[in-house]
Amino acid sequence: MTDETREAPPGGWREAVAAARDEGFAFLDWVTAVDHTDDDAAPGFDVVCHLLDVGTPGALRGLLLTTRVADGEPVPSLTGVFPGAAWHERETHEMFGIPVEGFDDGTGLGLRPLLLPDGFEGTPLRKSFRLAARASKPWPGGKEPGEGHDSARSPSRRRVQAPGVPPPEWGPR
Repeated sequence: MTDETREAPPGGWREAVAAARDEGFAFLDWVTAVDHTDDDAAPGFDVVCHLLDVGTPGALRGLLLTTRVADGEPVPSLTGVFPGAAWHERETHEMFGIPVEGFDDGTGLGLRPLLLPDGFEGTPLRKSFRLAARASKPWPGGKEPGEGHDSARSPSRRRVQAPGVPPPEWGPR
């Protein structure tokens, strides 16, 4: 299966998804976002919707729709087009802090926490979110995560257990 990709303007997001549904892409797979706030040319978030056309047996087609919204700018809700988008929009709002305009999941409760514990502050999938483990103690590696690792120049370093993982001797024997 190969996915076709399309971009939509933020104001035409809901209409682009509805048009794709009417073309046969009637299965909502997922909705999420990608943080591009560090993009100098057009900072913001790409809101992404993956749709599938399952109408022809043996010929599955996919469509990836995106729209770029600025930080703090709302994205129109897809719940009027695909009621199942409610869960995905709640997750995207909670994890990225992207407002969703016109959200209606039929409960009348609006956008509310979905995955994070009560009292959690922050948006953990944003690039600017600081991990608690990184705030409480220095990074044990020679380089920050994501930096290049040239084995010819990098000093060897001890293996470090991930925070929260118990040592091998812990637990029942």
